[in-house]
Amino acid sequence: MYLSKLFTSIKRETPANAEIASHQLLLRAGFIHQQAAGIFSYLPLARRSMNKIENILHEEIQGIGGQEITMPVIHSADIWKKTGRWYQVGSEMGRFKDKNDHDMVLAMTHEEIVAELTGDIIRSYRQLPALVYHIQTKWRDDPRPRAGLIRVREFTMLDSYSLDTNPEGLEEQYQAHYDAYFRIFERCGLPVISVLSDTGMMGGKKAHEYMYLTPVGEDTLILCDECAYAANRQIAKFSKELFPKEDLLPMEEVATPNASSIEELAAFLDIPKHKTAKAVFFMALIDNPDDNTASEKFVFTVIRGDMDINETKVAQVIKAKELRPATDEEIKAIGAIPGYASPLGIKEAMVIVDDSIPESCNLVAGANKPGYHMRNVNYGRDFQAVQIADIAAADEGHKCPNCGNALTTSRGVEVGNIFQLGTKYTNAVGASYLDINGRENDIYMGSYGIGVGRLLACLAEEHHDDYGLIWPGNVAPYAVHLVLLQDKEGKCETLANELYQTLKENKLEALYDNQKDSAGVKFNSADLIGIPVRITVSQRALNEGGVELKLRNQKEKQIVPADQLVETIKGLLK
Repeated sequence: MYLSKLFTSIKRETPANAEIASHQLLLRAGFIHQQAAGIFSYLPLARRSMNKIENILHEEIQGIGGQEITMPVIHSADIWKKTGRWYQVGSEMGRFKDKNDHDMVLAMTHEEIVAELTGDIIRSYRQLPALVYHIQTKWRDDPRPRAGLIRVREFTMLDSYSLDTNPEGLEEQYQAHYDAYFRIFERCGLPVISVLSDTGMMGGKKAHEYMYLTPVGEDTLILCDECAYAANRQIAKFSKELFPKEDLLPMEEVATPNASSIEELAAFLDIPKHKTAKAVFFMALIDNPDDNTASEKFVFTVIRGDMDINETKVAQVIKAKELRPATDEEIKAIGAIPGYASPLGIKEAMVIVDDSIPESCNLVAGANKPGYHMRNVNYGRDFQAVQIADIAAADEGHKCPNCGNALTTSRGVEVGNIFQLGTKYTNAVGASYLDINGRENDIYMGSYGIGVGRLLACLAEEHHDDYGLIWPGNVAPYAVHLVLLQDKEGKCETLANELYQTLKENKLEALYDNQKDSAGVKFNSADLIGIPVRITVSQRALNEGGVELKLRNQKEKQIVPADQLVETIKGLLK
């Protein structure tokens, strides 16, 4: 491809709205163009790299038995209503009506469609296990798209779906994907770790995320260096410190002026924070199973004062579609006072307590009265909850739930995920199989995904320097960047044209910069685009006996005779 003909625009300046390195470089190097918030066009350079990523995906998923299919981007809402997710998923789902006033869905994932296909196609145990997949466009109306391709609304994703006769078969295909995903990321050149994760809107009993560790990541990961425990903070557990039991003392009111936070309260009363009860308030959108509607309910959570609430765990416990902080007005409406609240006497709220609360004695809690708290508040005697659960957020320094070692934290970007869905979707649509005895049985399903655009962005984030991108060979848009520096006699141009044809004949993909720019402009463009091998045809190199060869990830240059160029490049690329 001649650079002069490439359908792109290379920018010298960093776009003002680009926040992180990958976003800046992909825009500047002409890989992508932003059309709207979270919506991008992928230009020829990006498309070529994505094709190579997708080829790796095809090879690895087909290698574990995957059969490629193509499923629709537009779904009838009927199937989503059958599984319940039409009602459970919030505003991220793209909903619209067709001209017949029928509810429709823009695909955000394809569990429903696979379950429906399974019900029509699978009849016998002889057809199982099965694995189907596709690579296709999805839509999720993320309220906060950011960081270029890291967080978008329209995206391309590999999603595969396993079908099995029993949980053991599901576990086997889950493990096959677990291993295949590590091979995929290794072949692409991206270092990742796997962590336990929240099943979220997908449901099911088990999930892992593949995380690229980077300071620009939005996810907080909880890690143990001793035993390799790794989990997304959304679901991470830790070993909570237990304190000696005490005799229950009578409650008493105590004045606590200007002590509306846990820190202020502990300092004022000269007590450790673990002797306090922290109240955190939410409004939760919860389904009404009787009529498939949803309504907001006030959720009053209580945790020991030396810990913090984990919103994801709270949402899981109460099966909330959405969760938001309650306003001061909403808090006052149930009879509580912001800064001095406790569940004492509260009736118009769903009270959820962390499992640390029943194990703690004689806590200081709010008196629901400005400037006052209550000493010696005890769960069971003084207040009750609709549910006791682990709703605590793990953090750095907490003890590992497996080995007791101090946990650490890291930031990461999720580039893949795998889920054990069980029978949630197949049962909802009536998909089953007949066993050898003619009995009807459940079909167990798994779901597995990798975002192609996000993977491209993470590769750009991992492989760059101050001058531009540095693509790993397996995913580079071209193998060779051929740069022509003109001479007066035209010898360089003649040789460059011959080399370009030779490279093509030897199946070495080349981007040929034959433009009439200065050497500095051409080298800057080559560094920005980041193709692995740069070949420069110049009078100076000819005088030294060949052409100049430089690897993008190295500073050294070498002169290679033109007739040895192809073999040298092939050796380097290996």
